[in-house]
Amino acid sequence: MILVTGATGLVGFHLLLELTKEGKAVRAIYRNAAKKEHVYNLFATQGLTASFEKIEWVEADILDIPKLEEAFQGVTQVYHCAALISFDPKDESALYQTNIIGTANVVNLCLAHDVEKLCHVSSIATLGAGNTANWCVTEETERNMELIHSDYSITKYGAELEVWRGQQEGLNVVVVNPGVIFGDGFYTSGSSLFFSKIKKGMSFYTQGTVGIVAVEDVVKSMLAAMNSNSTGERFIVVAENWTYKELFDTLATALQVKKPTIEAKPWLTSLLWKVDWFLGTFFAKKRLLTHATALALYDKSYLDSGKLQATFSFSFLPMKHYLTALAEKHR
Repeated sequence: MILVTGATGLVGFHLLLELTKEGKAVRAIYRNAAKKEHVYNLFATQGLTASFEKIEWVEADILDIPKLEEAFQGVTQVYHCAALISFDPKDESALYQTNIIGTANVVNLCLAHDVEKLCHVSSIATLGAGNTANWCVTEETERNMELIHSDYSITKYGAELEVWRGQQEGLNVVVVNPGVIFGDGFYTSGSSLFFSKIKKGMSFYTQGTVGIVAVEDVVKSMLAAMNSNSTGERFIVVAENWTYKELFDTLATALQVKKPTIEAKPWLTSLLWKVDWFLGTFFAKKRLLTHATALALYDKSYLDSGKLQATFSFSFLPMKHYLTALAEKHR
């Protein structure tokens, strides 16, 4: 039996598609009935209702150990996709609970139930950063703890520490570190917000870089790592590295709207994140830009997926074609 946490999210849904196509016995955790219904509708749209019905759905929370304990009965492999993504400092406690404590619970139950292997979906946010001497980032690039990191980055890094602790205690683990994940089916959250913001009109861009990847390739990398003899390894999963200008221009062209034309210099985003802090602090406005995210807009690090490609003869979907096709669903 294969257990999938975060089964109602973008990666979880696409993983369920592939596992059911392979005829695997799958148990999926959900917390929200409406999100489970959304996944059902996505399966139905593809004529795969029968596949959905073969999934054993369990209502549980990775913070609720008794319920989670029930979900682990008879499980041999675990794909841990559940995580909270937020860059609002007000969510610090929730990020800590979900990403670190929740992952610790999953790891502990994997050990308690003699699970054969765990695949942890991490993020490039946990990796080291490039610099003017060498912008290339690999799995071996050391994380600089003195740099300013978002709470999301810190808690996902903490989650990884729990996974590596599990490995030291005898659990077979693999970790994937995807870039910004694009995919079909979830149009109001995650990377889909790029489409909505560009569609509404975006004037500014930066020349910082961002690693991007299709969700199908993230799932493919997870399956490759889990079905191999690899253990105790991490793999960067980034198809291409684009500047934010390239990304925004590509989406604007595909959406048939005006491209951003004004380059935002560091002094401008520095001013904006301070204004955003003021509004969030004194007017309870949800934070959209923090010091850490503002700095990330100018990061020129190049994420290298060479290890993944060499280990599994892995090839990626071309992102320009992929994003152009995906944009048609956002028009």
